[in-house]
Amino acid sequence: MPKEKPKVNIGEVIRSYRGDRGLSQGDIERRTGLLRCYLSRVENGHTVPSLETLAKIAEAMEISLADFFPGSDTPQDRETRKVLGELSEEEIRFLAEIKKYSTTLSDDDKKLVLAMIRKMATIIPPPNRAGKPVAAAARRAEY
Repeated sequence: MPKEKPKVNIGEVIRSYRGDRGLSQGDIERRTGLLRCYLSRVENGHTVPSLETLAKIAEAMEISLADFFPGSDTPQDRETRKVLGELSEEEIRFLAEIKKYSTTLSDDDKKLVLAMIRKMATIIPPPNRAGKPVAAAARRAEY
């Protein structure tokens, strides 16, 4: 069986994602330890990286390894993109910060953090449409 030429130019995909995120090859070099000249060879199609190397590059750009391969979307990926599209940039940054710190938490600690957030959300008055907190008396009626 003859080998089929890949339909994805991984170097072009990497360059595109890197550019979309405003990252230089030097930024990727600092985050991964991969030499800038190596990244240039990959992006120009002279070298094909291993999956392990692709995973390092994806992590440095804060994307999924699957993002490098078009058509590999799962229904969960599409749902995630839909939900993220409904969030503000500030909310996405907040969630990314939580994700960064939550990786070291135990399951019990994660449950505790969620319980604390739920409790805080019921105590602290949410802003009204004008951006001002709702009066405490109005909030008490909800209890």
